[in-house]
Amino acid sequence: MADKLRFEFIAQERVVYAADDVDMVIAPGQNGSLGVLPRHAPLMTIIVPGVLVVKKAGEEDRVFAVGGGFMEVRPDKVTLLARSGEAAEEIDTARAQEARRRAEDFLAQNLSSPEMRNQLAQDRMASMEQALTRSKVRLKVAERRRRARPSTPVPRKGGPEE
Repeated sequence: MADKLRFEFIAQERVVYAADDVDMVIAPGQNGSLGVLPRHAPLMTIIVPGVLVVKKAGEEDRVFAVGGGFMEVRPDKVTLLARSGEAAEEIDTARAQEARRRAEDFLAQNLSSPEMRNQLAQDRMASMEQALTRSKVRLKVAERRRRARPSTPVPRKGGPEE
């Protein structure tokens, strides 16, 4: 039997991918994509918002949007703790497009505003930039799934609006 890697993906509000044996995990790290195979050297790393891919022999790749977090890698197990996460089939594209539009509008209106000098306004600006990044990641993951296999999105239960 070939080596396997136990993988689990947990977001703040739910388990996104329950512990399962996989062949490879590709995650968005601070310095680029990080591919993890069985027997990988132990490490702890920061995950940035981006596309997460889980590979399992004989199955179609599972693709997720991850909203940033931390990943612990051990030779036989990978645990990803993230701010948010969604499987490609869960992403509501219309909702993600609306979130992107709202964030872009806010940033465009406030980019040169004199009020942006105070800390509260700067925090709001940073929050909207993060929302824009999350919505772009979600749309990228949804588009990747659509190109691979067109289907109807699966409604997601619960979770905050993004």
